[in-house]
Amino acid sequence: MKKLITLLMLIFSTYSFGQSSVNENIETKFAFQKGEWLKFRMSYSNFFNAGYSTIEVRETTNNSKEAFHIIGKGKSTGFISLFFKVNDNYESFIYKESLKPYRFIRKINEGGHTKDKEILFDYDTNHAIVKNHKHKTEKKYPISSNIQDMLSSLYFLRNQQINNLTIGEEIELKMFLDQEITNFKLRFLGKEIIKTKYGNVRALKFRPIVQAGRVFKEQESVTVWISDDKNKIPLRIKASLAVGSLRADLDEFKGLAHPFNIIFNN
Repeated sequence: MKKLITLLMLIFSTYSFGQSSVNENIETKFAFQKGEWLKFRMSYSNFFNAGYSTIEVRETTNNSKEAFHIIGKGKSTGFISLFFKVNDNYESFIYKESLKPYRFIRKINEGGHTKDKEILFDYDTNHAIVKNHKHKTEKKYPISSNIQDMLSSLYFLRNQQINNLTIGEEIELKMFLDQEITNFKLRFLGKEIIKTKYGNVRALKFRPIVQAGRVFKEQESVTVWISDDKNKIPLRIKASLAVGSLRADLDEFKGLAHPFNIIFNN
């Protein structure tokens, strides 16, 4: 369960694209919009329900600049909660103009392991100010100008053109995580039609090159599917284990900016 929720916030942070130019009509070009809400079902081998995770898009402003407020939540349910409770909360604030984060909040409780951190991104000095509210500390770290956080990376990715990737092509992203800049890599596996609770959906398939010991063991294989349409929403995450698999599947959605394309057989 802990791995699945971490996956949902982390795996889609594994892409790298140059910042695209933005004009005054950028809002019409977004793959997402205010009011979008996605819910994912966490399970073991798509059979044993372990919990749910949601991601929601809101709007806000910062220093008179328009911004998105992204809220991600993950929680264990049912039998799992009896011996391992998970209650994770993530928030990212990103400027509409650049889709870069200026604030990130991480409050988690995973089986008693807790974190309460806030990150402020200063692009004038290229530093990240990390406030650890649990330990009452504040430290400053150097960052690059094209940095992303765990949530902002997903929404930056979704607004890029990724349909022209070639099979086997590897892409990467610089993300600030746990007081350091981390380079994540991802390999494009091709296009595929997958079966969802809504019907068959065209998807883009990726294989993260996972850093061993950080989330998964070396022998575990992670695969990610996102919708091959203008929304580019996550459809499924699957981590193959020695026995069975851990999965996160799109369970509910609302407020999409574009039609969700389902294949109907004649």
